[in-house]
Amino acid sequence: MGDEPVNLNEALASFAAIWSPRVVARMNDYDVRVAHAKGDHVWHVHENTDEFFLVLGGRFDIAMRSSDGTEHTVVLREGDAFVVPRGVAHRPSSPGASILMFEPTGTSSTGDSHEGDLPEHVDSTIGHPLDGNPGR
Repeated sequence: MGDEPVNLNEALASFAAIWSPRVVARMNDYDVRVAHAKGDHVWHVHENTDEFFLVLGGRFDIAMRSSDGTEHTVVLREGDAFVVPRGVAHRPSSPGASILMFEPTGTSSTGDSHEGDLPEHVDSTIGHPLDGNPGR
């Protein structure tokens, strides 16, 4: 990350892996990440931080589980933003989307804890550098 602007469309076009966020910028102690989303992620929770999502394209759903076990889903479309509050179990899913996230640097994409085994298509990461492109 240098002193040049990052074009988000170009950043997203530089990799194809789903659920494998790339860090496009850092601000204070936060990462700005972009990712492709398709299929189901995993139920997980971030105990100490909220999680901000902005849908750049497509549709992105976030199922959330309340403390009494009831579930509801928020449906986001292009241009929609949403914050999952800290401590709330959630599972993103998508028929296909591109998303932008703000998270504290070092935050795992699968939370502080998650349910079950990780599916092969879900990358548990603190964000890959944009130029590293693992899982291209």
